[in-house]
Amino acid sequence: MKGFAYVNPANEKEAVAALKGGGTALPLAGGMDLLARMKDYIQQPDRIVNVKNALESSAIRTPDGGFKIGAAMKIIDLAEHQEFGRLYPAVVAAAGEIGTPQIRNSGTIGGNINQRPRCWYFRNEEFVCFKKGGNRCFSPAGENQYHAIFGNNGPSHIVHPSNLAVPFVAYGARFRVIGSNGEREVAASEYFTMPTPQNVLKENVLADDELLTHVILPAPGNVKSGFYEVRYKESHDWPLAFATVVATMNGNVVASARVVLGAVAPVPWRSEEAERALIGKPLNEAAAVAAAEAAVRAAQPLSRNGYKVQIAKTAVKRAILLAAGNRVA
Repeated sequence: MKGFAYVNPANEKEAVAALKGGGTALPLAGGMDLLARMKDYIQQPDRIVNVKNALESSAIRTPDGGFKIGAAMKIIDLAEHQEFGRLYPAVVAAAGEIGTPQIRNSGTIGGNINQRPRCWYFRNEEFVCFKKGGNRCFSPAGENQYHAIFGNNGPSHIVHPSNLAVPFVAYGARFRVIGSNGEREVAASEYFTMPTPQNVLKENVLADDELLTHVILPAPGNVKSGFYEVRYKESHDWPLAFATVVATMNGNVVASARVVLGAVAPVPWRSEEAERALIGKPLNEAAAVAAAEAAVRAAQPLSRNGYKVQIAKTAVKRAILLAAGNRVA
């Protein structure tokens, strides 16, 4: 690990200024992802900007009945926030599945959203892939057991690693971003980017001098929601596939729905096919089966990860059944 400067800004303005200075600068929050990348020689910044004291670390109610979450809030604090959990149970369920107790007590909301891919080729300094400025993705012809089954037409076949991004997209969240050109709000569904030759080095819309400062959730309304995750191990492990379902109800039938899958694509993957299968139907076993089938109909697995199609289908079905109030295994 090469030497670097360390900046400890006290507010957003100072943090943005520190990111914009000369050389390569990266923000530090909980640090699990960034420090691991530095130790593995994946990234070697000239300057580390500690944003923990510059960003808000609490969750507050908004005038419209929603919530505004500071990006520096600890994952454990969100997972244990009772009022928030009553309104957005799928987010709390996802937060509770992240890593280990140590990670949840150190990691932040913003860090989980913005973490870099866990692809083992990206994380190995010997493989100079597209995401590190190289000219190939090693996964199609290599070990691709945990790679994408959707969105495989681009130059990279990673899966997005964030647990929280999926329910945030499902609940229609917006992300507040600040940079040297001012602040803006970006819909969570538009924040994450599919890999193209032009943007393959990044996974989101943030410019180099921009920070994610807040997650803003609208009032949920009359919804039912469910979250279900499948992992290889019950202990600390990365999910093989998971799903969040948020259904707006009109009486006993679904008026509209968002079905979002995780660990299956380079972005949180919204399945409009599954959503259409739910609209006008009650949340029951038959609707769950139909929506789950629709969710994976367009899957394009690689040579070694076809098994993830069935796992993703199961995650969608069980998330819907949980939204309906049923118990699942």
